[in-house]
Amino acid sequence: MRPPPEITELHREAIRLALKEDAARTDVTAATLVPPDARGFALIVAKEDGIPSGAEFGGFVFAELLEPGDSLNYAPTAYLRGAVRVRAGDELARMDGSLRTLLAGERTVVNLVQRMSGIATLTAKFVDAVKGTRARILATRKTAPGLRAFDLEAVRAGGGGVHRESLADRILVKANHLEAARAAGTAESMADVVALIVREKPGVPIGIEAVDIDELRAALVPRVEVVLLDNFSPERMAEAVRVRDAAFPGGGGPELEASGGITLATVRRYAETGVERISVGAITHSAPALDVSMRIVKALPA
Repeated sequence: MRPPPEITELHREAIRLALKEDAARTDVTAATLVPPDARGFALIVAKEDGIPSGAEFGGFVFAELLEPGDSLNYAPTAYLRGAVRVRAGDELARMDGSLRTLLAGERTVVNLVQRMSGIATLTAKFVDAVKGTRARILATRKTAPGLRAFDLEAVRAGGGGVHRESLADRILVKANHLEAARAAGTAESMADVVALIVREKPGVPIGIEAVDIDELRAALVPRVEVVLLDNFSPERMAEAVRVRDAAFPGGGGPELEASGGITLATVRRYAETGVERISVGAITHSAPALDVSMRIVKALPA
């Protein structure tokens, strides 16, 4: 079983905003039909096969809605039993407590679970596609605004990793940074940029995006940890691996990362070039949601 996800302030802020936009504290339907002391039991169930993710956060959603003196029991059952994959009909979570609270939080919890499970499921397909190679599948910053902490947790549930979580994680020089440096007069070439960063930022992890083999060669210096190869064909990627390996014949050179439009149909070809990293924006920005539902099963004594 993976360790339980840490609930951070970013998670809490996103949950509060989701409840606010749904006006969850002003559920006029539940207030009309359900007495305030009515209690019930509910389940979250997968309606299709996939990789479960997100149910671990459901309890925090409902906790935001509890009134003083109220209580609600919540258990992410698929996670607790160590389920890596689920089938249609499998239980993801169970809960009991105030029916008004269950109804108020239902949509926010289901939205979260179906999005995260969809991301985890697509990530797992990419991870499975590169098995037997040394390539790792990584998420990018192409996440839903405000939901990155959830999106990246889902990627990890699917067996993937993270390219970088935020702009503060590492220096990563991309084409726009080089153009900005030229406009500002601080550098003219990628070699200038690399030299400047190595000199000015000792101890900070460095990544460089290369758009061709010449820029790759400029980045093959000590302290550069990753070279991102954007929109290379598999053939050019294989050439890049040979150039890197020739520059560091004893190993220890920067890892190479393939990126740009890589799909399930092409990812294996990229992995077989020998790159260590493959970043795939689609696993977060284009993953279809896994079909999930929450249903009230029975009422409980008040």
